[in-house]
Amino acid sequence: MSDALHIVLDDTAMTAAGQGNILASRLIHRAHAESGWFLYAPACALVEADRTRPGTAEHLASLPGITVLDLDLAAALAVAREATWAAAHSRQAAQPTPERPDGAVIATTAPQRWAGEPVRVLDLTS
Repeated sequence: MSDALHIVLDDTAMTAAGQGNILASRLIHRAHAESGWFLYAPACALVEADRTRPGTAEHLASLPGITVLDLDLAAALAVAREATWAAAHSRQAAQPTPERPDGAVIATTAPQRWAGEPVRVLDLTS
């Protein structure tokens, strides 16, 4: 298991970050200030967050500690099978990859959305 911490922000976490959620803000700060902390914003979730709260996409994409994940072929195939693009891209981004062999945790303010899904969840509502 790697010492690095990889966290995927779902659309609800991105929206919460723009609304002053202290836990989301701490994640963003740590990803910028500490080595070994990696924060990801899947493009499809970023679009959905921006629809909910306009300006979210530009703001998050400008932060140095956040990596925007493009809709590559693997993500497009995952999204094509699902009803909601934001959740599908977030789930796909959390899966293990060569860069993230242990996968990633999904940060969310809607943990019930991920019930029964094969992902680890970080609840930002506490």
